[in-house]
Amino acid sequence: MSVIFKNLKRKLIVTLGGMMSFLFLFGVSANADKYPSKPIDLVIHAKYGGGTDTTARMVSIRARRILKTDIRIMSKRGGSGAKAQNYVLTKPADGYTVMALTQSHLYTMARGKSNMKIDDIVGIARAMDDPTFITVSGKSKYKTLKDLISASKKGPLNWGVAQIGGTEHIGLAQFAKEAGIKFKVVPFGSGAQMVQALMAGKIDATLPNVSEATNQVADGTFRALVVLAEKRLKDYPNVPSSFELGIKAKCSTTRGYAVLASTPKEIIDKVSEGFVKAMKHKVFANYLKSAGLTVEASVAGTAVWDKHLKEEFKVAQSALKDLGLIK
Repeated sequence: MSVIFKNLKRKLIVTLGGMMSFLFLFGVSANADKYPSKPIDLVIHAKYGGGTDTTARMVSIRARRILKTDIRIMSKRGGSGAKAQNYVLTKPADGYTVMALTQSHLYTMARGKSNMKIDDIVGIARAMDDPTFITVSGKSKYKTLKDLISASKKGPLNWGVAQIGGTEHIGLAQFAKEAGIKFKVVPFGSGAQMVQALMAGKIDATLPNVSEATNQVADGTFRALVVLAEKRLKDYPNVPSSFELGIKAKCSTTRGYAVLASTPKEIIDKVSEGFVKAMKHKVFANYLKSAGLTVEASVAGTAVWDKHLKEEFKVAQSALKDLGLIK
């Protein structure tokens, strides 16, 4: 009797397990069909009115119509993204909390300054991919990248960056490693101050994004020696890319969006499609164009963006180790 009872018990457990799995999958599918049925919170880590906030609001203009729900921008400032990351970790993985991402988030994770790990999130959509120039003053004696590298091999030049361990610093470290040069960094606290320092002749070179230096390059105030990218930019045909010069260093500032990795795939796909469709509309396309960027080069869905995100994280880890900022 005991053997028969054990067999019946085992079959009952297996049957109940199968039923639970079915009900769970059915529930996920049902939730995905109804998504979204309430407002989506889009969490930013920066102040209202800044670039991250403005980009989020420009995305939301059409995304609200496409997803047929309100999108509320919520700022959680502090710790270079740490406060926003830790907040998102407390929310359900249901697609109703979307996190805005920049490189700052990746550096914060890599340095262990928040509870979030890179595998805790999945990228749903990339909004902006803003490549980095290496620029000197329009009056500089360095006419080409070769001139700059030659001078740097004789002695380290002064390079402006926004922050130690920030995007420009990491891009510079990659470039210097590939080009075989040494450098001195001068942090200015922001990209705008970094650009102003070059205009004032306080530094030899700096690494602004295309959107930061468009006007200065156009009027000759800055000389763009190279773009740290695989290919030349369509709007700057006379500026060579680092890769074509044999220097495999790539750097850009990206803005995009992510949700918790345990969010059901059906919901990830739905919110990704909604955001991408919104960013391909002329409203967002014109916003990108005003910064010297294009939809084709910037906007991407979850497959491309999540892969890009994870690759950028590995690059950040490696560069931060080289700079002695993490072990």
